[in-house]
Amino acid sequence: KNMGKNNKKRKEQPKNEVDADAAPTAVTPSKKKKLAAPAVRSAEVDEVGPSGREGDIQGAKTFRNKEKVLILASRGITHRYRHLMSDLCDMIPHSKKEPKLDTKDDRGVINEVAELKGCTSCAFFEVRKHKDLYLWLSKTPNGPSVKFHVLNVHTLEELKLTGNHLKGSRPVLSFDQSFDLQPHAQLMKELLAQIFGVPKGHRKSKPFVDHVLSFTLADDRVWIRNYQIVLPSNKKGNQALEGMSLVEVGPRMCLNPIRIFANSFRGQVLYDNPQYVSPNHLRAQEKRQGQKKYATKIKKKAKRTAHVERYQAEAGELDDVFDEDDE
Repeated sequence: KNMGKNNKKRKEQPKNEVDADAAPTAVTPSKKKKLAAPAVRSAEVDEVGPSGREGDIQGAKTFRNKEKVLILASRGITHRYRHLMSDLCDMIPHSKKEPKLDTKDDRGVINEVAELKGCTSCAFFEVRKHKDLYLWLSKTPNGPSVKFHVLNVHTLEELKLTGNHLKGSRPVLSFDQSFDLQPHAQLMKELLAQIFGVPKGHRKSKPFVDHVLSFTLADDRVWIRNYQIVLPSNKKGNQALEGMSLVEVGPRMCLNPIRIFANSFRGQVLYDNPQYVSPNHLRAQEKRQGQKKYATKIKKKAKRTAHVERYQAEAGELDDVFDEDDE
């Protein structure tokens, strides 16, 4: 009897081994399903329509805005223009600063510096004679690029306005309708939008929209203003959009376009402003007007002396009455 029981156990062992081998085959399909789930979720996140908006899933890949702006200045920049440059760096969180550029003639070096820094755009502050400020806005390395003459500069420290907004927050870009009337204005609008527009989700930016950057085209010049968005609070403490107002923050500046080049800092001239007058020419005219004032002053003096010599009064009988010698 004992021998028979042992034989039955030995016969039953292979069945158990077969069942043990078959168990993993039943588990593997569920494991594969669990591993496949995250891949489907990542595809849903990455698939965004051609417009680049969220929720527009049509099988296209996402557009990632990797815009980075290189900001640097030339030698001889004054403290006022340096403060303006630091204010712009605070307004553009996706920017990278670079020390001063030594060369004045070969601006092609800036394209190499931007490539080393991984930047796609550049804002170069060029100062001449410690007086005149020129701003180059360029898309590196292939262009186009625009050269502006900066006027009416007012930094944050000079204005001391009541407006304030978060550092690194994303702005609302407001452009005047006159930008769409001329081709060179459309090009400037696109260039300003790409440089001043903060990419969504940038590591140095904040997910808030609390200020407006206004670009107005008047008198063939671009006037830039920065405003804070103020939302009034209700009695319950909630913010209402009805009584929204704008408070200026600063800085202020005016950009007078000089030329537009096809490439970065060089190339064919696409637009040349016929109304632009060099500041050196304006200073020369003021100097000539000062010279004219001095010449007219000398002429008046000579005319007066000639008049006195011509019309001298005759000696009278009572001219020597009060002379002391006669007493």
